[in-house]
Amino acid sequence: MTSKQRAFLKSLASKEDTILQIGKEGITPENTASIEEALTARELVKIGIGKNCLDDLHQIAETAAERTRSELVQVIGRKFVLYREGSEEKKKIILPSVRPDRSLR
Repeated sequence: MTSKQRAFLKSLASKEDTILQIGKEGITPENTASIEEALTARELVKIGIGKNCLDDLHQIAETAAERTRSELVQVIGRKFVLYREGSEEKKKIILPSVRPDRSLR
């Protein structure tokens, strides 16, 4: 994912509400299943981490991304954003295209 695409997703996520809260148990199989469902439905999800969760915030976000085969867009405060591209027929978010590097000519 390019920095331009990441910035585009961050701007979309800033308008979204947090749809799931990770509690003191950390990332559980139930959380993972909920994130999977949300990614399938929305492609871009914002997840909060409760104050009672003592695990490392970045580690939780990376684990969630790995388990759901999604991209970690950002970690900000006690929230993180995940993105997973939808199938061609169900795609909701169109990322800015990647142009070839013109400086190599």
